[in-house]
Amino acid sequence: MVFKRKIYDKLKQWKELSGGSSAVLLEGARRIGKSTIVEEFAKNEYDDYMILDFAKEGKNVKNNFLENMNDLETFFRNLFLLKGRSLKGDHCVIIFDEVQLFPQARQAIKYLVADGRYEYIETGSLISIRKNVTDILIPSEEYRFSVSYFARSSSYKLNIFLFIKSICAKVFPSTKAFTACGIPPTTI
Repeated sequence: MVFKRKIYDKLKQWKELSGGSSAVLLEGARRIGKSTIVEEFAKNEYDDYMILDFAKEGKNVKNNFLENMNDLETFFRNLFLLKGRSLKGDHCVIIFDEVQLFPQARQAIKYLVADGRYEYIETGSLISIRKNVTDILIPSEEYRFSVSYFARSSSYKLNIFLFIKSICAKVFPSTKAFTACGIPPTTI
């Protein structure tokens, strides 16, 4: 089940304000749903999307980043050949999942954003993302925010009422799910 998180609204806000002029990086602890919410966002808000999961991508995809950033025509042709498909539509996004495992992809954001063909969303593990950047230039074209279940002033946490609402809606599918769980609808 995918919970509607506040992060989804932040992604929409980024998309509207950025207009393709920046990428967004969602960083946070492992296994909290960053990839899930980003894929759901891409399905709903873009014509098409492609995920590059750097935990699974092979040497050829990674070498494409290393060898072809100076020729983006070749880069995209090779990427689509290696992935076995291209992106269809006028408004598409490429997701760099687990970007902390391949920092060179993060460095490439500067050139990819400037090219303007696609929009870019990155996800990464909070601790690893800070460790693995010693030899790369961090792109200024990157808007970033943290994703967490925990209350921190700089985080967008999973709202406990949204969590309860999701559970109640599954158990009590009627519109009275809030009152059945003892939650006034105005708190949501």
